[in-house]
Amino acid sequence: MKAAVLDDVGVPPRFGDFAEPEPGEGQVVVDVAAAGVNHLDLAKASGSFYTGPPPIPSVVGSDGVGRTAHGRRVYFDAPVAPYGSWAQRTLVPDTDLLDVAPGVDDATAAALGNTGLAAWLALSWRARLQPGESVLVLGATGAVGTVAVQAAKALGASHVIAAARDPERLQWARQHGADATVVLAAGTDLPSTFRQAAGDHGIDVIIDPLWGEPALAAMQAATPGARHVQIGASTDPTINVPAAVIRAAELEILGFVVFRAPLQARRDAYRSLTERAARGEIAVDVIRLPLADVASAWEQEQHGAHARLVLTP
Repeated sequence: MKAAVLDDVGVPPRFGDFAEPEPGEGQVVVDVAAAGVNHLDLAKASGSFYTGPPPIPSVVGSDGVGRTAHGRRVYFDAPVAPYGSWAQRTLVPDTDLLDVAPGVDDATAAALGNTGLAAWLALSWRARLQPGESVLVLGATGAVGTVAVQAAKALGASHVIAAARDPERLQWARQHGADATVVLAAGTDLPSTFRQAAGDHGIDVIIDPLWGEPALAAMQAATPGARHVQIGASTDPTINVPAAVIRAAELEILGFVVFRAPLQARRDAYRSLTERAARGEIAVDVIRLPLADVASAWEQEQHGAHARLVLTP
């Protein structure tokens, strides 16, 4: 079969041939219709992800949408090594398959996989968002952030603040559920700006794929009892947080990764996401690329694509 083959850790994959998957007990072959291109995939292929380097050779890709031999349309995010999603076929434990709602196309369903689940579960499962609470989404124009803005509204948030560096792209957030926006510009008094954007609603939940200065400012502006969900560190891997900031807001700092969420929570979240996408209630910008263009997909994701990249075998 054709696949994106990783011949060595830290080098881009090549488009080429790889052995067909042979299912063992409790495993199923999935014909891949669309595979997500995530920063996670690049980190794993480079050996920098905390789970360690992948086997060599192997197929790149952590998630995608496809069909089993019986025609069941599924989302998967746990391919059995050395197989991955960037291929015509992959191998997946049969207990880890998530059903895709009818009415949503394969590419959109794949784009709502890793990052969509991160946004939805960070709010619903990790932050325990309650209807009527206020949410601040940092990095609101990124892959997780764009879904998080929409998911917060879908889950009943009364007030959603979208914060990001690009003022033009923040207009997209305004059109898709954000009640207020904040430009993360150098020299801005961010704690004060966040408070102004929150108004009387306060800030009950912070979704944070950035860390660094924006995260500290969000903590300083948070309502007492707020939950700060830490998803990533694209701005800075470290910050110096004064203890008084955490005490003053009685702040909960919650680490989050998708695969630690219970399987049933992931199934429910993904079904909700794809049902809402089918109804047009959650939107995601998608760039479709053929699998043969894996080199282009790799380069675009490295430089921070503004839309979700999806490979279609």
